[in-house]
Amino acid sequence: MKKIAFLFYTLFALCLACAVSAQNEETAQEETYSELSSDSTYAVIGMMPEVLDENVEKLLQSWHVQYFSQTEKHCLDDDENVFFPDIVYQQRLEKLPCIIPMDYNSVVQKCIDLYAGRRRELVRYMMGMADLYFPVFEQILNQYDLPDELKYLAVVESALKPDALSRVGATGLWQFMLPTAKLYGLEINSLIDERLDPAKATHAACRYFKEMYAVYGDWHLVLAAYNCGPGNVNKAIRRSGGKTNFWEIFPYLPRETRSYVPLFIAATYIMNYHCEHNLCPIRTSLSMASDTVMIDRMLHFRQVADVLKVDIEMIRLLNPQYKRGIIPGNIMLSPLKLPVTATLAYIDNADSIGAYRIEELLANSETVDMSGETKNNPRQETIKHTVAAGENLYIIANRYGVTARDIRKWNKLSSTRVPKGRKLNIIIDNGGITYAARSEQKQPEEESKTNITQTAAGQTAQAGQQKRQAQTPSNGALSKSEAAIVSYKVQSGDSLYSIAKKYPGVTVSMIQSANQMAGNVIKPGQILKIPTG
Repeated sequence: MKKIAFLFYTLFALCLACAVSAQNEETAQEETYSELSSDSTYAVIGMMPEVLDENVEKLLQSWHVQYFSQTEKHCLDDDENVFFPDIVYQQRLEKLPCIIPMDYNSVVQKCIDLYAGRRRELVRYMMGMADLYFPVFEQILNQYDLPDELKYLAVVESALKPDALSRVGATGLWQFMLPTAKLYGLEINSLIDERLDPAKATHAACRYFKEMYAVYGDWHLVLAAYNCGPGNVNKAIRRSGGKTNFWEIFPYLPRETRSYVPLFIAATYIMNYHCEHNLCPIRTSLSMASDTVMIDRMLHFRQVADVLKVDIEMIRLLNPQYKRGIIPGNIMLSPLKLPVTATLAYIDNADSIGAYRIEELLANSETVDMSGETKNNPRQETIKHTVAAGENLYIIANRYGVTARDIRKWNKLSSTRVPKGRKLNIIIDNGGITYAARSEQKQPEEESKTNITQTAAGQTAQAGQQKRQAQTPSNGALSKSEAAIVSYKVQSGDSLYSIAKKYPGVTVSMIQSANQMAGNVIKPGQILKIPTG
């Protein structure tokens, strides 16, 4: 019986290796070392994850960061790291209530120094995000009877950035590549990407952990397999002469995987012992408490936000899987998470929400006519994509829910690098909602969709502007404040795109520039300068 079980898991590992090999092959040509990899740390442990190079200032412009604040007054915050003797690190790791072994050695030490040293600001950000996502992780890990400390793996994978996208297309908190994500039941097309859904992606990661632990029976090897696939782990085991200890197969693993387990241990350490290193956490007061309603019609986020008076960025945060801000309830019953206080209001106002601004917000969709009747719409659709500056095939593929390999095949490309302006044929699964019609004319929400709010400087400037212009007419009318500049008070339902359309020759970027805005988020009552001349 044991032999049969062993053969079953061996065959499963081989099948999984085949599925993962596709993504490994795809990433091989474009894999680049992190900037942090050029120092002595790289010589010892190999490649550093991209997320360690994250621009923290950009992260701190995210909408949810407005709820961050310092709350642990007993913690002494400082810019300098505190170093301890090796025995102290070792004893601290041993004291952690963990099932996964928290080994300590020179490699782990270098990773701890990395988090506690030059990436201190990133750690502060991650501790704030942990307040949002760790409760979700912990609940799901418990359902699968998995070690609680696996939640720290998302720190290594994505720095807890919810919409993290790597240079090679790995996406979300758990950084799934498309083939592996689909293998574990996540839906991905041009409309929906469930890799961005914290709960569903965590369920998928847990299924992977369970299956890999059944194969290896060693958590360090499970973590290594999560990073590079079971095929590469099995190859390292063979090259080592059949050894099955991570540290013994360490030299035979891919370079990026050598750093993976040490970084996991270091992340677990720093998230528990940050105060000892004079690193105070940024805590958040943002509540993720939500309830779910099932939607049986096509809806736009803006319809829900405006009628229920809920910040649209909160809706996006709770429902990140809807990439275009459209819920395809007309195709299949679709979940919509809302703040607890808004769920009853949705039920009471469902018809009003469905009718609100439908001709404007859903006019370009060929799936539903304005009477609400569903049309027959084929899921497969061929579209044209014009390559923009800074795009590569992985970024483009992620947008449409396809692989870079497919785009190369459809366009007979020999490389993943494509010049700006090149037109590409892409065959997409549109999720049941026609894509081509929407691309001919951008919807108002398409222009304003962003996860980045105004910078702190922009917010300060706008606050000052509102104060200076307190006497501006408040009925939404336009009034001359100076030559070639018009003041406009933002009304409910406005977007930068809809405001710009009111003035000939004015664009969204012109309004952003005039108001020192880095993003597109505006709020009712806000006063904007409109450069009309």
